[in-house]
Amino acid sequence: MAMAAAAPALSPGTVPLGVLLRREVTKERMERPDVLCGEASRSRKGEDFTLLRAGAGQRVAGDPSTSFSVFALFDGHNGSGAAIYAKENLLHNVLRAIPTCLSRDEWLAVLPRALVAAFVKTDKDFQRVAGTSGTTVTFVIVDEWVVTVASVGDSRCILESADGSVYYLSADHRFNSNPDEVERVTACGSKVGKMDIVGGPEVGPLRCWPGGLCLSRSIGDFDVGECIIPVPHVKQVKLSNAGGRIIIASDGVWDDLTCQMALDYSRGFPSDVAANRIVNEAIRPRGIRDDTTCIVIDILPPEKLAPTPPKRQGKIAFNSMFRRKSTDVRFKTNSEYAEPDVVEEIFEDGSAMLSKRLTTGYALEKIFVRSSCAVCLVRLKSGQGISLHTNPLQHEKLQGWQGPFLCHSCHDKKEAMEGKRRRKDSSPTVFGHMC
Repeated sequence: MAMAAAAPALSPGTVPLGVLLRREVTKERMERPDVLCGEASRSRKGEDFTLLRAGAGQRVAGDPSTSFSVFALFDGHNGSGAAIYAKENLLHNVLRAIPTCLSRDEWLAVLPRALVAAFVKTDKDFQRVAGTSGTTVTFVIVDEWVVTVASVGDSRCILESADGSVYYLSADHRFNSNPDEVERVTACGSKVGKMDIVGGPEVGPLRCWPGGLCLSRSIGDFDVGECIIPVPHVKQVKLSNAGGRIIIASDGVWDDLTCQMALDYSRGFPSDVAANRIVNEAIRPRGIRDDTTCIVIDILPPEKLAPTPPKRQGKIAFNSMFRRKSTDVRFKTNSEYAEPDVVEEIFEDGSAMLSKRLTTGYALEKIFVRSSCAVCLVRLKSGQGISLHTNPLQHEKLQGWQGPFLCHSCHDKKEAMEGKRRRKDSSPTVFGHMC
């Protein structure tokens, strides 16, 4: 303390050495990481599908330095139709929902809302194709050191950072493990309970009736009803320049392995070998009882060919939360620097309410095309759009713009997903100022 007191005052414009060193860390963070991936699968029903695109697109067309990667797992059930359709259309719907001419920070801020709109649009469009199949989706976008994950269903995505800490990047939408979803689906008018065998006890996991689905969120599953929604849980984090490893796997893996077991079996191996080891260990105890698929993604400092074992060799720290977040401001701009090996949470929201997911957060007028439906992007004539705002008095702060807007079809889907039954003699409130 005495030394601190005796230290001379800094002259104007002088920067402390500690800050300079941290800025060097920041410059290192700006280098693009190497993204390596591997996958493995053992099929029983042929309903698991993956999407692996190291160069899925570019934030700025024609600029390779703005490229990003997409990795996704689709675990189908009751047929493969929904999984195949989502694999073929979801990425396109995400990119369509992002406006052009955005800075990188704006692009990352818009991404969570674009994912929500794209999941709902994909589900809505699949309904026209018909079929009663459904699919879980775990959809991962890697943009430099920022990872954004959108998920519905019970596949799981975990991240192990360079220091050995493990973070859950997806949500579990099984009724057995999510009482909030049980309450939501029950409030929508469906029944949640175990399978009732006449003359015997209830057996098996909690399911939604009618239909008997044990998941509360998915794409498809139209025979179960609108209470099974496609609105995803979205989480966005920023890794340090030390990198990390992401594991995405279907329930065929997680039914037999814990997260720690999966990491233990894969640690120290390159991504392709790691994925195979995880799948092999998952099917070892009981054989192939379900489609079993795993994707391993390594985000590494440039020119580093393989991940090194985490620095923390001992009990792994599992983190379901990074820090307490403000409920008012979801997106935070980059800080001046970040400490090495720290995983920073940027965004998280798992609300089932579409009206909430599309009307909170970053600059609404930059996210949505003013004259189009916020979900399906169909062009709307002036006065045709149905505002997502529930209180017209809130529109003053939007300087006359009362959006985002939905077309009638998407508005009806939103109402059904949120358990609202519109009276036949009522009509939705329509606001102007769309253009």
